[in-house]
Amino acid sequence: MSKSLLKINNIEVVYNHVILALRGVTLDVEEGKVVSLLGANGSGKTTTLKACSNLLHAERGAITKGSIEYQDKDISNTDAYNLVKDGVVQVLEGRHCFSHLTVEENIMTGSFIRENSKEAKQDLERVYDHFERIRIRKKSLAGFTSGGEQQMIAMGRALMSRPKLILLDEPSMGLAPQLVEEIFAIVKALNKEGVSFLIAEQNAMVALKYADEGYLIENGRVILKGKAQELLDRPDVKEMYLGVGDEGQTSFRDIKYYHRRKPSFS
Repeated sequence: MSKSLLKINNIEVVYNHVILALRGVTLDVEEGKVVSLLGANGSGKTTTLKACSNLLHAERGAITKGSIEYQDKDISNTDAYNLVKDGVVQVLEGRHCFSHLTVEENIMTGSFIRENSKEAKQDLERVYDHFERIRIRKKSLAGFTSGGEQQMIAMGRALMSRPKLILLDEPSMGLAPQLVEEIFAIVKALNKEGVSFLIAEQNAMVALKYADEGYLIENGRVILKGKAQELLDRPDVKEMYLGVGDEGQTSFRDIKYYHRRKPSFS
């Protein structure tokens, strides 16, 4: 059996001492696995990831109940810097590249915790081996690269800290389908090298295609979990989250209908 790498234990998150964003979320990421956290905008995906990486305080958020464990250690109050040193790194939604720095300079900022510059240079080559698209753009300013290239830069930057777990937030956002497939194929390749992933994603079809496990979150609650293929095979999940009806056609029913008719998650 795989050992648990990250455990989220019944956490609640509150913003500004008032807004309850997560309501008893429980989630498990085993070593060597890719886990997808699926849901619409505002469902609580990003908040869940930021709770794990301890980035809530910057947005006046806090864990008010429950705990988060990484390698059997409670990290609920561990600062982000030390989490990176321990092997947990987040790739933020929107990439957040430094537009005035070159592609390579952006990637190298991910090695700020490293003391051995020779090893960092070797890891830079590893990044380029995975992301061939940005190897040829390494001297270009990041602000002049495409959205897909910036996603690769952000992921390459994360790899420079030699993470055990990457928290990847909305990697498909704003990208063409071909690029999305390319990004997720790289995720799977990195996973085979031993990197575990927790991916927050709206594109359920591609996220479940490359994941081992999946969780569906709605209004700050996990409403369903299971093996990725099992979730893909469920008719109610297909209709509610993939937009595919019984006949395999895209469903265009009124959105209010979906709010009334929830899936039968038994």
